[in-house]
Amino acid sequence: MFKRLVLAATLAIATPASANPDFWKHEWPRTDFSRTSIENWVEIMSGGPPKDGIPALRDPQFIRAHQETRIGDTEPVITVEIDGAEPRAYPIRYLTWHEIVNDTVGDIPVAVTFCPLCNSGITFDRRVAGRILTFGVSGKLRNSDMVMYDRETESWWQQAIGQGIVGEMTGVTLTTLPTWMEGWAQFKARNPDGLVMAEPAFNRRYGINPYRQYDTSKRPFLYSGEMPPHGIAPLARVVRVGDRAWPLERLRDAEDLTEAGVRITWQPGQASALDAGEISQGRDVGSIRVRDAGGADMPHDVMFAFAFHAFWPDGTWMLGE
Repeated sequence: MFKRLVLAATLAIATPASANPDFWKHEWPRTDFSRTSIENWVEIMSGGPPKDGIPALRDPQFIRAHQETRIGDTEPVITVEIDGAEPRAYPIRYLTWHEIVNDTVGDIPVAVTFCPLCNSGITFDRRVAGRILTFGVSGKLRNSDMVMYDRETESWWQQAIGQGIVGEMTGVTLTTLPTWMEGWAQFKARNPDGLVMAEPAFNRRYGINPYRQYDTSKRPFLYSGEMPPHGIAPLARVVRVGDRAWPLERLRDAEDLTEAGVRITWQPGQASALDAGEISQGRDVGSIRVRDAGGADMPHDVMFAFAFHAFWPDGTWMLGE
């Protein structure tokens, strides 16, 4: 399946003629292409599907954790725990096919996002300058990372950094919320009566990984930038906190590490969503929690090393001795 995706996307890669706002205006008539932080439009590529070809979700339905029977114990979920609201789990088996879920948790409108090509799972506050934005999938990639767009202004946003890159919202940065990825059994053990997103009413092969063996590939998909330094494999996972990155292998060895003002813990129990043909059968890559000195959860991301280097080229690699 992944090979077919590679072929389809290769045929759709932007050429010098198509890497130009004039080519995109028929599809994006409301986007203000005169406002952008992009210096070279060739950085923007088609990922294959068109605008909304990957359908983002709005107002998802939920069931109680103890009612869910389809999700495997180690399948990854994005956990959202906000004071005053019931804990919610957003299964990667659904986000793999939709990439964005627009929801409201408590009184906070959120966008729960997952970019399979970067393994980047981040939750954003959808409020910007008094407006509530609704996000969709543009079908474009930059440095192999999803380019989102908001339906209110049709500005383009870089998912990995949560920042507007084209249009009215250029330069605006979304607030990142302190959520995390973990295995389904880990969420359920802590929150037996918590909420889990119900299966969406779309004809998709939920639970199947269309990117089989991607995270053991030698090169990222549709990426032509520099590879990470220090001999780190481009598709090795790193834990990003701000502009620092800790290799997941180092954290797995340590299990509990306090450094640079943060405490990072690792425990087994989460399958890779980008390994086996069925997500539940993916190898165990473990679950990460990141907390500050006071024990509060911190915003972070577990992403591929090439993506960290692409978006934080001057970032700090936390390699220890």
